[in-house]
Amino acid sequence: MLAINEKHIRTHFLNASKKERTELTLPEGLDAVDWDSLDYFGWRDPRISKRAYAFIPLESGEVVGVLFRQQTPPPNPQLCGWCHDVRMRNEVVFCSAKRSGPSGRNGNSVGVYVCQDFQCSLNVREDPPLPYDGFDQDAARTRRIDGLVERIRGFAANL
Repeated sequence: MLAINEKHIRTHFLNASKKERTELTLPEGLDAVDWDSLDYFGWRDPRISKRAYAFIPLESGEVVGVLFRQQTPPPNPQLCGWCHDVRMRNEVVFCSAKRSGPSGRNGNSVGVYVCQDFQCSLNVREDPPLPYDGFDQDAARTRRIDGLVERIRGFAANL
């Protein structure tokens, strides 16, 4: 993923008002992020309850932001809609995002179950369990990464 800075964060949201962009709390350690190990960048706002943000690189190379409203984790474990990690190490929450443009202003939104702290890039890079001798873990990891990228771009395109 391409590195982003505060200026980029505050100006490249698909679905946030100017007020929402100026209110957001930047993540700690933004200068120390290992951008090469990320497929997207997300964080929860420590000051604004249940608000979260994700920056998603599109096929065009542009990196766009999405403002989310996170709900309380459901009582039954859910599968993350982005990384599809089956080991359930992370809380998965329902996140909704208003659509961009007139549709969003009319109250339309889209939602997804996603890892509460946006650990998807880490999850897909971990070695998957070995289902049988001779299983190609490298190929499986590559498929998981490619699947995550496809799903996050599809989500952004749906806004």
